[in-house]
Amino acid sequence: MIGRLQGDVIEKHPPYFLLDVQGVGYELEAPMSTFYELPDCGENVVVYTHLLVREDAQTLYAFKNIQDRGLFRDLLKVNGVGAKIALAILSGMDVRSFTECIKRDDADALMRLPGVGRRTAERLIVEMRDRMKRAAVTRDQGEYRLGDALYNPVGDAISALVSLGFKHGDASRMVSEVETDGRSSEDIIRMALKSRLAKST
Repeated sequence: MIGRLQGDVIEKHPPYFLLDVQGVGYELEAPMSTFYELPDCGENVVVYTHLLVREDAQTLYAFKNIQDRGLFRDLLKVNGVGAKIALAILSGMDVRSFTECIKRDDADALMRLPGVGRRTAERLIVEMRDRMKRAAVTRDQGEYRLGDALYNPVGDAISALVSLGFKHGDASRMVSEVETDGRSSEDIIRMALKSRLAKST
């Protein structure tokens, strides 16, 4: 997985830009919030990335910081929300503004974003509120942090268990049944798996 790139901007054609990384040109798609902050062509920039693989394409998305990338990844997990809508959300509001909309149940603000209708807005509010609770969204120096923007051993452990094939609900239950205070994600995963095996014997 490509998680971060540093190189010189070669071309800019919104929403795409080309980044030269030691002679290799990476074509990246970015939300406009990231695009606005790109330097001029020929200048160096660091971006955080997410590779999305589909049957017909492999697209590399770029973000100005890990907070935006974290929100993008969380949005992709919402039923009915694809990369296009996720990019539209990130182009129209920052992470803190989006979090405030979810906390206030402000569907009208979300509906002002392109591609977000009433049904999608309501689904975003319900699913993202639950997701943000599970990810232990915190307020740190006035800035909200989501997804991989916050080191969250419990959330990391749940994600790892899901990647191993457990359903999200089962993974959350497994983690909730073990002691997590002060534990690393690796310790939590190990204890959750051990507890699961003990119950099955």
